[in-house]
Formats: sequence, C-alpha cells, structure tokens
Amino acid sequence: QVQLVESGGGLVQPGGSLRLSCTASGRTFSSATMGWFRQAPGKEREFVAAIRWSGGSTMYADSVTGRFTISRDNAKNTMYLQMNNLEPEDTAVYYCAARAGTSLLVYPVSYAYWGQGTQVTVSS
Repeated sequence: QVQLVESGGGLVQPGGSLRLSCTASGRTFSSATMGWFRQAPGKEREFVAAIRWSGGSTMYADSVTGRFTISRDNAKNTMYLQMNNLEPEDTAVYYCAARAGTSLLVYPVSYAYWGQGTQVTVSS
C-alpha cells in the first residue's frame, strides 16, 4: 500500500500564493506518476497537474497553466504544488494521488492511491 499525506492548505487572498506538499510512504514503484486534483462543493473532482516521478515530465490543466507549478523531491518522497496568483475559483479541497506507470493521466479513476485532502480557500 501507498500512504499519501497532504499539507499546506489554508486561507489566502486573491492574488496570493500557497504551496501544497504531499509525502508518500509505504510501497514504492520503479515507475510512478503522481498528480494533484481538486474538488469544489457540488462539483466533480478535476485534474490540476501531474508529474512523472522519474524524469519529472509534467502536465497541467488549462485553468492553472502559468500559475501553478508541480515538482517533486525524490529524496524526500514528496511532491509539491506551488500555486501563485490564486483566484476565488481555485477554492476547493486539493487531493494528491499516485499510480503505478509513467503515463500522465487526467482521470481520477486512473489513480489508485489518494491522500485525505487539504482545503484551499481563496477569499478576501
């Protein structure tokens, strides 16, 4: 099993920044992909960004491209999401997820492991 723990959420004003972290423990894969998803009240869970653990290739949703940056620290088994120029529409519970394999996929069903989520609220 893989355990994922997110941290770093909170309340921020529009235009502000936050950095989310996701630390993985337990079973490891020789090839893996990790991603960030978010879910706002009354909406479906949506893809935000993904990163290939080996090599670091990334992919972003159009809505966050240019504002969010996904990265990872292999030595710490930790993935990050740097969020800049936050907008009220970014308000949601943010989840990290992991899957075996190197394909950068956008569908939640493709990811077998999930964290508990961390709340991000963008409001003045």
